[in-house]
Amino acid sequence: LTRLYLSVTVGQCGNQVGCRFWDLALREHAAVNKKGIYDEALSSFFRNIDTRSGGDGPDIYKGKICSLKARALLIDMEEGVVNEILQGPLRDVFDSKQLITDVSGSGNNWAVGHKLYGCQYRENIVEKLRRTAEHCDCLQCFFIIHSMGGGTGSGLGTFVLNLLEEEFPEVYRFVTSVYPSGEDDVITSPYNSVLAMKELNEHADCVLPIENESLFDIVNKIHQMTNSGKLGSTVKQSSLVTSGAGCAKTAQERPFDAMNNIVANLLLNLTSSARFEGSLNMDLNEISMNLVPFPRLHYLVSSLTPLYTLADVNVPSRRLDQMFSDAFSRDHQLIQADPKHNLYLACALLVRGNVQVSDLRRNIERLKPSLHFVSWNQEGWKTGLCSVPPVGHSHSLLALANNTCVKPTFIELKDKFMKLYKKKAHLHHYLHIEGMEQSCFTEAISSLSDLIEEYNELDAIKDGPRTDPSRLKIAV
Repeated sequence: LTRLYLSVTVGQCGNQVGCRFWDLALREHAAVNKKGIYDEALSSFFRNIDTRSGGDGPDIYKGKICSLKARALLIDMEEGVVNEILQGPLRDVFDSKQLITDVSGSGNNWAVGHKLYGCQYRENIVEKLRRTAEHCDCLQCFFIIHSMGGGTGSGLGTFVLNLLEEEFPEVYRFVTSVYPSGEDDVITSPYNSVLAMKELNEHADCVLPIENESLFDIVNKIHQMTNSGKLGSTVKQSSLVTSGAGCAKTAQERPFDAMNNIVANLLLNLTSSARFEGSLNMDLNEISMNLVPFPRLHYLVSSLTPLYTLADVNVPSRRLDQMFSDAFSRDHQLIQADPKHNLYLACALLVRGNVQVSDLRRNIERLKPSLHFVSWNQEGWKTGLCSVPPVGHSHSLLALANNTCVKPTFIELKDKFMKLYKKKAHLHHYLHIEGMEQSCFTEAISSLSDLIEEYNELDAIKDGPRTDPSRLKIAV
């Protein structure tokens, strides 16, 4: 059975990232699937339907591509972004059965998204989820893509997460959450983010936190590299990681497109092993199984490399080694953190392209001495090798680290929340929504404090002596 994925994009940010993701996914499959045959790789993300039957019939297998429909649900309480997608080059990949929109938006208010729209749209969302899931013979994973700072992404996004747990308790829930940057234009974003964090703590299997600031820095860095000319011809002008070169394009690239492309690439690399052939395949449920030793500590730091497209395809091993080193440097992280000087619980390396298992082993051995792994999991490496590289690259690497370095992000979030909450500022906007009590705030901040405390306890052992826990004595 093919492993199938269903993506649920919620809110403006979620749907903009989703749009880039579907665009790049189509391009990636087109580069490999030259004959236009509906194959297993395509079926993991897309259905192939006969449009004459109204599109609700069974998928057409083993034949030519008729009409591809994304396995996706798009939800937004403002119509803008979804309408844009429906008028753009991707309009044929979605139909009205996959969309849930409203006109008024959530006004940057978690309570409106979670409590108000959650109740209002619950039946509709469940029905559409079930219908989409019915077309999957082996549903492996839900991807939720949303942002933390606004109202719809944080509120309704986490409401959908809870629904998925209720309706499909055995299917993994992978959440990609975009965290607000320091210069955020939403004053209430600390409230929204902390209220959403409680839901992520309790209902997600894995969360990939991504910070706008990191994405912004990466985009700037790539522009500097391509414009400085220092690297001669080794860097192509339009990096496939950030630009939509060759994509179905809108008239002009919007400022967030490059940043959203990076997140879309992260998701493509994350699922590549399940879509394409490779000598070491890695399922998404294996990531959760191997990288999450304690249920609440399921926040994974991701880094992506290379970030720009290199012109020559014959890769000397020196450059391959550099790719592995880069994956552990701050510059390639999608969150402002420093894993090297913090404690690793586990780490996954998902490699694509012309890379051998021996290259992988050699680099793990090389890097290991410089990384602090928790004493009871010194061999905590999970690896995947997929033979199909991203379009325009000869190889790539996505590293996912379960590392205590996420703690400062959460501490900063807590501090910003407390500044507002001590003054009870803006609380009335939330408390007049039915079902929203002040206890929602106190529970959310104590959930975040508990999480930070769990990371503190792990960090405390990092600085202590490195002794192995005494072996369990098993009575025979």
